[in-house]
Amino acid sequence: MKFSKKLLLALMFVVPHILSVGCGGSAGSDQPKLGTVSGVVTMDGQPLADVIITFNPTQGRPSNGKTNAEGKYELGYLRDTKGAVIGSHTVSITTPQDAPTPPGKTYKDPIPAKYNSKTTLKEEVKTGDNLINFELVSK
Repeated sequence: MKFSKKLLLALMFVVPHILSVGCGGSAGSDQPKLGTVSGVVTMDGQPLADVIITFNPTQGRPSNGKTNAEGKYELGYLRDTKGAVIGSHTVSITTPQDAPTPPGKTYKDPIPAKYNSKTTLKEEVKTGDNLINFELVSK
């Protein structure tokens, strides 16, 4: 009888633990389907360094990336997760401010508004790898 009580107690603690390990699912399983997105951003044929590219989907979390010295970027979705939600996106490309805008002044991005605050850029992200380059013009 003592053996069965010990076995019952052990099962009460061990079995739920074993079952909970299998029920956790994989990390990020609640994330939508993503496609990887990378490319190059240029303005008037020259690479744009240190600009922010944001892909805003019709639904869901936006993805963003920052260009390097050669104008290359790769979008990130969450922390170490690369990519963007599958589907249609409105894209904005902005220059980050080095310092806060003084009171009474308005920040003027050196990149034309048609690429950021009044963006006309639209892109479709598909499953798999997406190479999306942006050739901006200053005028």
